[in-house]
Amino acid sequence: MEQRFGSTRLAPAGLLVEHAEIKADCVFLDVRATALSATCPCCGTSSRRTQSRYMRQAADLPIAGRRVVLRVTVRRFWCDAVLCRRRIFAERFGAAVLAPLSRRTGRLETIVHHLGLALGGRPAAAFADRLMMPVSNDTLLRVVRRRTEQPRDKLAIIGIDDFAFRRGQRYGTIVCDLERRRPVTLLPDREQATSQAWLANHPSIVTVARDRGGGYGEAIAKALPHADQVADRWHLMENASRAFLDAVSKSMRHIRKTVGSTIIDPRLLTYAERLQYEGYLRRQETNEAILELSKQGVAIKQIVKRTGHSRKLVRCVLRGQRSDMFRVRQSSLEEWLPWLDGRWDQGARNASALWREMRKKGFRGQIGVVSEWARRRRLAERADQSALARTPSARSIARLMTLARDDLSKSDAVLIAAIESNVPDLVTARTLIDDFQRMIRSKAVAKLDAWLEGAKASLVGSFANGVEKDIAAVRNAIISPWSNGQTEGQITKLKLIKRQMYGRAKIDLLQARLVGAT
Repeated sequence: MEQRFGSTRLAPAGLLVEHAEIKADCVFLDVRATALSATCPCCGTSSRRTQSRYMRQAADLPIAGRRVVLRVTVRRFWCDAVLCRRRIFAERFGAAVLAPLSRRTGRLETIVHHLGLALGGRPAAAFADRLMMPVSNDTLLRVVRRRTEQPRDKLAIIGIDDFAFRRGQRYGTIVCDLERRRPVTLLPDREQATSQAWLANHPSIVTVARDRGGGYGEAIAKALPHADQVADRWHLMENASRAFLDAVSKSMRHIRKTVGSTIIDPRLLTYAERLQYEGYLRRQETNEAILELSKQGVAIKQIVKRTGHSRKLVRCVLRGQRSDMFRVRQSSLEEWLPWLDGRWDQGARNASALWREMRKKGFRGQIGVVSEWARRRRLAERADQSALARTPSARSIARLMTLARDDLSKSDAVLIAAIESNVPDLVTARTLIDDFQRMIRSKAVAKLDAWLEGAKASLVGSFANGVEKDIAAVRNAIISPWSNGQTEGQITKLKLIKRQMYGRAKIDLLQARLVGAT
């Protein structure tokens, strides 16, 4: 049956349209309540005795690209209750229709709230203006803060991790409900006392997934001694890879002797490499002085006092982490070197032309990298050498050693074979890291104790000692289905929200947009 459209349907429920007027880009609707009586907000007594009327304006959802303004006729009633302290009251329309003192209807307030959650302040204000719902950025943020609701579900399994308000300077803490996959709260810092106080107020928690930082582990142990701690599996895998990279860095001196690139001809170096080489020679003098004092049995604290160097530098020297000759970061040209050598042997000597060919094949580096490589090749040919012997960076060697032998080029395979035959400790470290990562993937927790015994005396001994100190959480990480991955995902979402507001949002607004939005 066909239904006719009436003007009353334009107004929120409970309101009756008496008159409509269109002026330019705005629609004015004169409305009043359909109810004959109203309820006193103090005593709840219903009254039908009208005392007076007044006009009230409120914005509503737009119509056909025009703003809508409701001109609401509000009645004042007498309260007939003898003991009520209010004699006169104005009728209420309900928060879903038009809240007291509100300048927007409930349905428009909901749209404004969602715009603020999605876009923040100024972007949402600009978008709302295009939708013919003009509202200021401050009002949007006030609505988001006011309508925030904290989760009240009973927590049992949570994830906890830190996030940066400003990287390297100020950090906060995020707590997530892993069962419901939603954030629970944001804490203003990552201090142990703050986390411990929050955890102590939630004794129902039985499992906590966390990263391998010591602060959260101690807070959980003190506040919830009955709770199981689960180390994050991704961090365990990443820490294991980092431990192998550190092992390669410690072995770089032996690797250079193996490769035969300990002697450098300064004539074959570019200007930038010559500066790095001179810095390397200065570092070598410092390293030799520190190592000589260490051989004499001098403690690290005394070496710091005698040499004037920082404790961190002295420890790096003694660990063999300060012996790289050139920059340690991986060059963007390394995987292209076989192709470049082939083109050079074919007679292609123009660096710009080579770079254009590489760009077509997917190379993303700049032309200066290729020009530097070509200049070095020309210098090497003038010096009657086939190429400049350079040891790859520690990161490159670690990557090549962990790749399958079939995936290596001939030159890389020869290099790795020489390293494996002359630095057997590095092969042992690689095997131990492979076993550890395979143990996590296959959930073979029974092999953990044997692995620890074999790893303590190897180049990855410091990593093994760290695992042993956190052994209970590592065991749970291997066998437990819970992980901190959901928390890491919420941190990524939090970073997006923070950057939308140019990093200037306070913790209450971040919590309103992240926690209240769900």
